[in-house]
Amino acid sequence: MKNFLLLFSLSVLFFTACNEKKETPKISVKEIKTEVNLLLNNWHNAAAEANYENYFNSLANTSIYIGTDASENWTKKEFSNFCKPYFDKGKAWNFKPLERNIYTSNNKEIVWFDELLNTWMGTCRGSGVLEKNKNNEWKIKHYVLSVEIPNNNIKKVIDIKKVQDSLFLSKFK
Repeated sequence: MKNFLLLFSLSVLFFTACNEKKETPKISVKEIKTEVNLLLNNWHNAAAEANYENYFNSLANTSIYIGTDASENWTKKEFSNFCKPYFDKGKAWNFKPLERNIYTSNNKEIVWFDELLNTWMGTCRGSGVLEKNKNNEWKIKHYVLSVEIPNNNIKKVIDIKKVQDSLFLSKFK
C-alpha cells in the first residue's frame, strides 16, 4: 500500500508539473512601443546605410511590402530582389521619421503603426503590422508606403496620373 501511495503521489506531482502553463514574460505596452520604435528606426537606418542584411532581417519571411506605385505589392523575396542592386551600389533611400503612432493588440503579440516620413519624395506615410516570431523577436509582416498629397492639390495629381492609371487598370478587365 505504501508503494501505491508513493507511486500515486509521484504521478499526481508529475502530471501537475507537466500541465502547468508556462507563463510568457510580462511586458508593458510602453516597453513594446520602445522595442518597436527601435526596430523601425534601425530598419530605416539600415536603408540609409545600404545595409541589406539588417534591412531585410527586420522583415518576416512572409512579409508584404506595398510601395507607392500601384504595381508594387511585393513579397519579401520579390522586394529584396528589386532592392538588391540599390543596396549593392551603396545607395538605397533615407527615410526620416517625423512622427509615429504605435498600437498593440490585447494579447501584446501584434502591433500596428503609422508614421510620417521625410523622404526624397517629400512627406510620405508608412503604416504596417509587426508580429513576434517564435524567437520572441518583432518582425515587420506588412508595410505600406504612400506619398502624402495635400487635398488642395489632389485634382492636379489625378489629372497627371490618368493615363498611367488607365494602362494599369486595363490589366483587371
